Amino acid sequence: QLQLVESGGGLVQPGGSLRLSCTASGSTLKIYNIGWFRQAPGKEREGVSCISASGGLTKYADSVKDRFTISRDNAKNTVYLQMSSLKPEDTAVYYCAADYLCGDYALYWGQGIQVTVSS
Repeated sequence: QLQLVESGGGLVQPGGSLRLSCTASGSTLKIYNIGWFRQAPGKEREGVSCISASGGLTKYADSVKDRFTISRDNAKNTVYLQMSSLKPEDTAVYYCAADYLCGDYALYWGQGIQVTVSS
């Protein structure tokens, strides 16, 4: 059973940067596409970014394009989300998830981690 754990969240000022990590245990991450999702209070969950199993394909929501970068290190069983030029509207709980596709649903989910962008 694949288990995912997010780390690297916290409080950052507008314009700042954070790097989220999603580390897998219990199984290998390398056969799965990995997505990052977020949910802000009172809002629906939205897909932020996704990376294919090989790392060769990435996709981003329009709201984060050119500011966020997804990458993976299969040897470390870890996927990263580098977030730059953060805005208050990026404040949310961020989740990583694993599936065979990049879509709105996933087979395995992490517990989520808070990212707060505020001065």
